Amino acid sequence: MRRPAPSTAALLVTALAFHVDTLLYYLLVPLLPRYARDLGLNPMKVGILFGSYAVALLLATFPVAILTDRYGRRAPMLWGLAGLAVTTLVFAVSNQYWLLVLARFLQGIAGAATWLPGMSLLADHFPSESRGRAMGTAFAAANLGVLIGPPLSGFLDQHAGPSAPFLLGAGLVALDAAGRAFLLPQVEPERGPRLPFRQLLSNPAVRLFAGAMALGSGLWALLESTLPLDLDHRLALSPYRIGLCFAAAALTQSLTSPLMGRLSDRIGRAKVLRMGLVSALILLPLPALLPRAWMVVLAMMGLGSAASLIMSPCSPAVADQVERQGSQSFASAFSILNLAYSVGMMVGPLVGGALVQGLGLPVALGLCGLGFGGYLFATNRFN
Repeated sequence: MRRPAPSTAALLVTALAFHVDTLLYYLLVPLLPRYARDLGLNPMKVGILFGSYAVALLLATFPVAILTDRYGRRAPMLWGLAGLAVTTLVFAVSNQYWLLVLARFLQGIAGAATWLPGMSLLADHFPSESRGRAMGTAFAAANLGVLIGPPLSGFLDQHAGPSAPFLLGAGLVALDAAGRAFLLPQVEPERGPRLPFRQLLSNPAVRLFAGAMALGSGLWALLESTLPLDLDHRLALSPYRIGLCFAAAALTQSLTSPLMGRLSDRIGRAKVLRMGLVSALILLPLPALLPRAWMVVLAMMGLGSAASLIMSPCSPAVADQVERQGSQSFASAFSILNLAYSVGMMVGPLVGGALVQGLGLPVALGLCGLGFGGYLFATNRFN
């Protein structure tokens, strides 16, 4: 069978890897109300469960980045598959809280070994003028995992039992393994000297878009850990319907990510980011205030577009900065984005859980929305 062109292969393998990784992550979201009832979980314990992924991603990010820039993209992506298979099977047999936390932690390590090499592959094979569109396409594939994962998980949980979603996930890991083994190049080019982390962090643009990435991941981590319980209690939605609310946001983000990536190629990364920050400021409190499920769906679709505007420019912007410094150590640069992403995922549920317990969900989301508005001031010096 003939292999596709290198750039096409890079996009295909990255899109598939991101899709499977994200789908597996989101299988847990609509199951939260049942886990909360069966295991007696309060909002803070739910926050810890979601935050454990971010902690693992944080711990694994820099080692994986160093290995990826030193030894190439192929090996880390193949190593990550083994961890992903193990975590999926642990979820399938977990009936205790500590096992769920352990599986989520291991899933974070596997995620680092997927996202860092995958984004580096795209930066290797696509120039700056088309990098945003390529990375946006890969993010769209990931967002399809968000779209499919929650409703599929809720449906399988209701009709085949709580282990069924994760057994299906194990089959998807096998498909992902075939894609990575066949499409990843056997021999990789030299990439020149690696930029030290201190030099990367001294770049104002890298810091700006790392902060934006933290806000984007924190947005979804906050909603994932708090909104399902609110929709269950306030609107009496089933796990399947809760999954559909998140699927609406994921569909919108999937459709808009390539468009926003291409838009950032044309008008600039910072301008697209500003549009997303304003959108999040306005829309974030709405899902906890609206009285009808269809209204919540519309609000989630708006937030999906906002997340796309915030996150789509981040990776190509950072890759552009690396290239301008005469290097291709993209994994090291993306590790900073991964660090920011994990911080957002870790802080979002913990801050959200604390604010919800003290102030209620509508006020908590409103305060978080003001944080997005405040970040607009950090973008003033960028075009």
